[in-house]
Amino acid sequence: MKKVGLIMGSDSDLPIVEKAVAILKEFGIEYEAHVYSAHRTPKEVDDFTSNAYDNGFGVIIAFAGMAAHLAGAVAARTVLPVIGVPCKSSNLDGLDALLSTVQMPTGIPVATVAINGGANAALVAAQIIGVEDKGLYSKLKEKRVVDAEKVLKKDADVASKL
Repeated sequence: MKKVGLIMGSDSDLPIVEKAVAILKEFGIEYEAHVYSAHRTPKEVDDFTSNAYDNGFGVIIAFAGMAAHLAGAVAARTVLPVIGVPCKSSNLDGLDALLSTVQMPTGIPVATVAINGGANAALVAAQIIGVEDKGLYSKLKEKRVVDAEKVLKKDADVASKL
């Protein structure tokens, strides 16, 4: 099974990264996490991303707040799927990060999830890897069933109270 690379622009993004890690662990997906800045450590970003395919990675998730250039910098250096997670900061509530992550030029795509959407980013990564891994694909289908059952239980609970 391919691994998932997790790159956060700052350790302040760690709580969002931890949500992604929990999902990856749930599905038994190997990952590697780093704090690399597109602006302060461009060599490390380049080394990791340009070698990611050869090192067994299938997807890279980039977490960044504020200007959030990280996902674009990663996508510019690899043809692996890149998922951008805009992280909320004290400035503009994460809208700046969302816009700079989602507005990529043609030819350098970044799949983008919601602000602070670490869990969904990990699920998208699992789905990408699951295309070629039947066991993982089956686990993802089962999760959907379990999640639906939880909602229906809540529906029944609410209906019994009203």
